[in-house]
Amino acid sequence: MGISAVKKGILFLLAAELCFTLSTVITKHVVLVSAVPAVEITFFRFSAGFVLSAFHMVRRKASFKPNNWVTVSLRGVLNTVAVIVFFYSIQFTTVTKANMLNMTYPVFVFLVAPFINREKSSRLFWVFLGLTMAGIWLVIQPTFESVNTGDLLGLCSGVVAGFAISTLKEAREHDNTDVILFYLMAFGTVVNGLVVLPRFVLPVNLLALFVLTAALLGFAGQVFLTEGYRFIRATSGSLVSSSRILFAGLLGAALFHDPLSIRIALGGVLIMNSLGGVSLLGEKK
Repeated sequence: MGISAVKKGILFLLAAELCFTLSTVITKHVVLVSAVPAVEITFFRFSAGFVLSAFHMVRRKASFKPNNWVTVSLRGVLNTVAVIVFFYSIQFTTVTKANMLNMTYPVFVFLVAPFINREKSSRLFWVFLGLTMAGIWLVIQPTFESVNTGDLLGLCSGVVAGFAISTLKEAREHDNTDVILFYLMAFGTVVNGLVVLPRFVLPVNLLALFVLTAALLGFAGQVFLTEGYRFIRATSGSLVSSSRILFAGLLGAALFHDPLSIRIALGGVLIMNSLGGVSLLGEKK
């Protein structure tokens, strides 16, 4: 008996979030044991994606010319910034917190949708936004004396990712996924290359294997994510995707002794519930 479409979608999305989490875990290990910065791993991730995307398009004899340069460019630049900021977050805070804060991006998609996508937000959205803010407060636990830079970067990556997803929706009105993905990886390679060039450290031996593995896992996660949403609704998909918070919490605590207090766990639950609620609103619209 064959596996159902919904189960395929769930398995693909679970695989995607596990790949993303493992990529961040390996990245954290690399920055702890070497002088290789986290953004160097994102550079290899974009580079590998660029080569594979270009090869795929050449093999299909597809056109590289986008129909709308503006939306494709905005998507590429914003996604690049979101990824770079997220990996900087991993370098300066825990794997658990970085992933939790980055996964707030669906809420910010709704926040900017009226301005970018000309879509009105339901009043109920503001309830979920409030829950998300409460979850963020519990995870970061800001004080008047200091706030962890990595925590702020994790939150910023979620905000920028919200803009990036909104521009992706606009880009898809004019261009297909192959073109958008190719230029995303191209922009990422160039911009990330300029960022990492002054501090580039050549990884060798086992360290090079770790860097390459983290980069390929990140790209594989994107492939699994794209494939998964062919078989599952957005509501269910969002709930499955929030499993990254759980994966990150468990692996972070097991491998790096990340603090997983009741406060952080409660913050994660609030964020996960908000993701499900926001996705449900999007499904109804």
